[in-house]
Amino acid sequence: MGILNEGEFIETVHFKGLQISLIAAGDGTEVIYHKLQQGSSWAMGPEEGWEGLEYFYILSGKLLYQRDGNSIELNPGQSFYGSPIKVYTIFYAEEITEFIYVTSQPVFHHYSQLSKDLFELTISIEEKDGYTRDHCERIKDYSMLVGETLGLNTKQTARLNLSSFFHDLGKVKVPLNILQKPSKLTEDEWEVMKLHTTFGRELLEETRIPFLREVGVIVEQHHERYDGKGYPKGLKGNEISIEAAIIAVVDSFDAMTTDRVYKKGKLKEEAFEEILNNKGTMYHPLVVDAFIALRDKIEKY
Repeated sequence: MGILNEGEFIETVHFKGLQISLIAAGDGTEVIYHKLQQGSSWAMGPEEGWEGLEYFYILSGKLLYQRDGNSIELNPGQSFYGSPIKVYTIFYAEEITEFIYVTSQPVFHHYSQLSKDLFELTISIEEKDGYTRDHCERIKDYSMLVGETLGLNTKQTARLNLSSFFHDLGKVKVPLNILQKPSKLTEDEWEVMKLHTTFGRELLEETRIPFLREVGVIVEQHHERYDGKGYPKGLKGNEISIEAAIIAVVDSFDAMTTDRVYKKGKLKEEAFEEILNNKGTMYHPLVVDAFIALRDKIEKY
């Protein structure tokens, strides 16, 4: 038996926009407090080998999710559950939202540590590669806007959410003398740099989590080109997942407009023009159209 006072938890993990705190655990059951910041998201979905109950109860705030094309609102006092969860569902916080999540199978330590390790790896790569700390967040935000415009289904949206943030994860295995080189890479160095896409897939596969393996496939494809001239496999057209096609556009845009050690970023209007000029060659036409349609929002970002 244990007593926790208000604001006390067994263990807490913080991510950008999300706090996860273990309240109680026993006999495989866990009770976990979540606090989502406005604009942040949280997802539930089926997982291989999982047969447990998942339930959450809204304490404060407001969550939105999509079902059968309709937007459903969850308010304080309402709950959501499945045993097991059979479809991917993403919940968006319309305001700061607190909820209690209960699961009949233990998840807290495994997922909190894994997520923390992956996020810290990604942030460290941003810093080593000369980007600002917010690069991966920008890529994720741009990608989610495009995905919404294209009407991706819930599972695609969930994969896009993670793969856009982890797209450059594999750079952790690229030597620093190549990653931080202030001048143009040699041909041999460029071949090593291109391996970061496959390294990223391998790192996500090593988690042994089926959904992250799917995310890894997308991460490996984010430098493929619509015309088949990309890497690592030379995929073309619809051989490239729509999620990877989205990341290809937004990552290119962010790279063009970000100041680096060896060059000043382009104006956003110049980057939009370059994206449009490469529609149907480097980039998926539908993705370019969706991205250009979001121009006003992205210019204000």
